Amino acid sequence: MSMSKTKLLCDIYKGSRKEEMYIFVDHNEGLSKVPEALLVKFGELKLVTTLLLTEDKTLARSDAKKVLQDIASTGFFLQMPPTVYPLDDTLAENSKLQRGF
Repeated sequence: MSMSKTKLLCDIYKGSRKEEMYIFVDHNEGLSKVPEALLVKFGELKLVTTLLLTEDKTLARSDAKKVLQDIASTGFFLQMPPTVYPLDDTLAENSKLQRGF
């Protein structure tokens, strides 16, 4: 029984302005479908890696199937930085305590 799986050679870029934000694109199309306004927000782009992406590929912070769907429909997938939660008030207050006696 053979099942066809979606495969895509994918380039992953990061920008100089947005920490931990990445753009995934089809290797053959490059950044041609990424809106200019988004490219400007990223600053200077650097190619991080190129990988063969399949629906069952495990990615650190994104669902491969969603990445493939977005690239197919819009030409790119934008991976946002992880959410950073502020310290709760108790921890923030404790960090203000004097150190040493």
